[in-house]
Amino acid sequence: MDAVYRRQKHIYDATRKYYLFGRDGLIAGLEAAPGMAVLEVGCGTGRNLACIARAWPGARLHGLDISEEMLSVARTRLGADCTLARGDATDFDAKVLFGRTTFDRVVISYALSMIPHWERTLGHAASLLAPGGSLHVVDFGDFEGLPGPLRGLMNRWLARFHVSPRRDLVGAAMRIAADRGLPEVLRCDNGPE
Repeated sequence: MDAVYRRQKHIYDATRKYYLFGRDGLIAGLEAAPGMAVLEVGCGTGRNLACIARAWPGARLHGLDISEEMLSVARTRLGADCTLARGDATDFDAKVLFGRTTFDRVVISYALSMIPHWERTLGHAASLLAPGGSLHVVDFGDFEGLPGPLRGLMNRWLARFHVSPRRDLVGAAMRIAADRGLPEVLRCDNGPE
């Protein structure tokens, strides 16, 4: 991933605002009270964590990403206000990386579509929830509402960046929630708003 983001990291946020529409709605719905621990899996440049800090002051922020290139941008953006770590989203040890085993809110924003074992990542994220915690996910779906040519164009564009829309994201999230006895999936969007 470092090879992908080595050059992109400088323009990533400016270009993604045109098609990562669900991020801000996800952040607005977090309800992260002061003192709550929030983890973003696949935090990239730290853009979402910075937005979470503004929207939910007092939340304790944590971010994980596999790309050191992206984390270098996040460290500059967030400073000491966030604990950042490099790791594989499918099986990282939260206690080792963050000094804690659970989080009140876990966020995954447009990252599952880049992770080969995305369902394992989703399950691992759910396992990190504190009692009463919630998992918030937004990612690409099948673009069903778009005309065929535009849908094809979007899929080809995303493939250039190693992105594979997760057509069964909502179904997988519901299965994981049921398997783990979670009362509900509070927010799981599959596709642009």
